Amino acid sequence: MNSISVPKRNGFSILLNAVGPFLGLLLVLGLFSLSSEVRPYLFTGANFKIVLVQTVIVAVGALGMTMIIVSGGIDLSVGSVVALTSVLGANLILKGCSPAITLLLTVFAGGIIGLLNGTLIASLRMMPFIVTLGMMGVARGTAKWLSGSQTVNPPDTAINHIMKLSSPNTFLPLPMGVWIAIGLAIVMSVVLKQTIFGRYVFAIGSNEATARLCGIRVQWQKIFIYTLAGLFFGLAGLLQLSRLTQGDPSVAAGLELDIIAAVVIGGASLSGGTGSIAGSMIGALIMAVLRNGSNQMGWPTYMQEIIIGTVIILAVGLDRLRQSRGKA
Repeated sequence: MNSISVPKRNGFSILLNAVGPFLGLLLVLGLFSLSSEVRPYLFTGANFKIVLVQTVIVAVGALGMTMIIVSGGIDLSVGSVVALTSVLGANLILKGCSPAITLLLTVFAGGIIGLLNGTLIASLRMMPFIVTLGMMGVARGTAKWLSGSQTVNPPDTAINHIMKLSSPNTFLPLPMGVWIAIGLAIVMSVVLKQTIFGRYVFAIGSNEATARLCGIRVQWQKIFIYTLAGLFFGLAGLLQLSRLTQGDPSVAAGLELDIIAAVVIGGASLSGGTGSIAGSMIGALIMAVLRNGSNQMGWPTYMQEIIIGTVIILAVGLDRLRQSRGKA
């Protein structure tokens, strides 16, 4: 088998990918700090805790989405999968399942949906956009069917405490969900950078035809990528259940846009072959700071949606700039 290598990029592209997300975060914090009313609260430990809690679900989803986008794919069903798995988890608790079994089955359900997506995309050569767009409707509809189109309110269990916000006036202690997200981010960063699987992900996204000629079993790798990503989406659904303490079939609408934006802001290319876990985590943090700062400014929801949409457009424009500079 021929050796696998990721195409080299010039110094400007590498620097932009490494520093860009951090500069973006500083810019957002700087803009909100211009307000004398927001500034005293923005940089408090209590607010940083809230921001981190608000980041967790997007960050965990971004762990899976980073692999998918780097490999040249996309997944639009994330929000619906989060809603479905949160409802499933709530129903399992109502049926008397232990927290451990509920956790395993909820995460496993996300993996099954990812497996279906990956199989359809890889085996039938279907477009990821179309497959996951269809799965968006299937998962959302299934969530409404399981819940009877209403919220499911399970009794209090250990799962509810994963995202519980204790001592809200101080930075520490952080909820367990924050530490879970940080730990998984470290693990996945090592996986993508230091393992053969990680090299395969980048190789497929850089040039799928070349990767296939080099001996990579592209079909099986794609199935595995979407399945692994689905496990993260299932975990995000469990964390959503923990945060809301209920399963809601209407929750997480548009979450996929926040997750995709976080990954692209973090330096990933929608064309594939570029991206990092660290960048995606900073991107998720930027999205949380944008929403947090907007709430403190008293801006209405529609204004927040306009801002998020503008950020997505700018992020894609930056992606195109990186690509053009990289080819120069």
